[in-house]
Amino acid sequence: MSNRKSFFFVARLAFAWAGSFLIVWILLSNITKRWSGPPSWVFVIGFFGCIAWTIAAGISHQRRVRLIAGEEADGAAMSTRHRREIQFPLDPSEAFSLIEATIRELPRVSDIEADRNSLEVRAKVKRRPESEDWPSSMCDRVIAIVAPGESTTRVTLVCEPTAGPWIDLWFVDYGANLGNMAAITRGMTRRVTERMHQQQVAAKQAEVEKELAVAKLSLLEAQVEPHFLYNTLASAQILTRTDPARADNMLGHLIEYLRRAVPRADETSSTLGEELERAKAYLEILRIRMGERLKLNLEVPEELKSVKMPAMMLQTLVENAIKHGLEPIPGGGSVWIIARSRGNDASITVADDGRGFGGDSAGTGIGLRNIRERLRLAYGDAASFAITSNFPKGVAATITVPLDPPDAKA
Repeated sequence: MSNRKSFFFVARLAFAWAGSFLIVWILLSNITKRWSGPPSWVFVIGFFGCIAWTIAAGISHQRRVRLIAGEEADGAAMSTRHRREIQFPLDPSEAFSLIEATIRELPRVSDIEADRNSLEVRAKVKRRPESEDWPSSMCDRVIAIVAPGESTTRVTLVCEPTAGPWIDLWFVDYGANLGNMAAITRGMTRRVTERMHQQQVAAKQAEVEKELAVAKLSLLEAQVEPHFLYNTLASAQILTRTDPARADNMLGHLIEYLRRAVPRADETSSTLGEELERAKAYLEILRIRMGERLKLNLEVPEELKSVKMPAMMLQTLVENAIKHGLEPIPGGGSVWIIARSRGNDASITVADDGRGFGGDSAGTGIGLRNIRERLRLAYGDAASFAITSNFPKGVAATITVPLDPPDAKA
């Protein structure tokens, strides 16, 4: 603050106390004039003592203000009453909780009144910690009012003495209210910064977890596709030795299957209709090898063919039904692919009337583990997978997915 402002501030205090002293002296002299009045030396000592005390108080107040507000403190900083508006990128409830917590941490704070309905906090702050009986008129008060906005919340802070404005003519607070204002502002800024940092850490952690989930999902899919291709090529290799014509026919169907599958092999999302076409292409390959031993029954309504589901998942179930259910028994059997809608979910069942759970390899391969893991990564708790015994024999595996998946990862 400039030297001129400092001079006028101290001069105003000195003038107020000098004028008050003169008025009191005149009144005292008129009351005691019948007894010759007070001696003149008492007036001189009292007058100059009052002026000296006032100057010392004014200078101490200014030094305290400079320590808080810096050397460039303006005239408003010298006042004992301060008002400030602060905007925060928080909703009103969060802003109210933060400002209340900040005020409660002020030194020597008491009588805190927090009204969440009116979004207002009031409190008193003692100036001298060593005096519990310090007059309430010389205490300070803090008022915080939270006002909701469109994208931010505005907090209005008021720090002032509890006494009326008239007392400012004679008394200073030695920077107490300016210090309270600065402490509340710093505390709010710290809390908002910590809150934003926590949100950034949480968002970064969520992004990392999402990337890990996608990478894991891609790894699982990479395990599924070779699983089918290896089995198909192994079957074709066997047929080339025993029946070259059928092997050639099988490779033709394999080419047709790959023509459908490969262009979308790097995608995680498909539809029931697309998966059904892939499964049918796969089964045509198996029918060449198994002949009349393999029968196929499809019950998929047209309106459910657009249901989203993970790619290659239906293929895995069909392959397991063949490999673990029908191939091990001499007479072969039937495979059912059935789709039904139930409320907000769609269930897709692949069933067979083959060996069932009696064998040592039924339903325990990597394909079933991948299905459970991929459903968890894609849908969380919104999807499920169940595998049970079919009646009268065989196995039934059912995938349940939401008709309207909330996450595009599906």
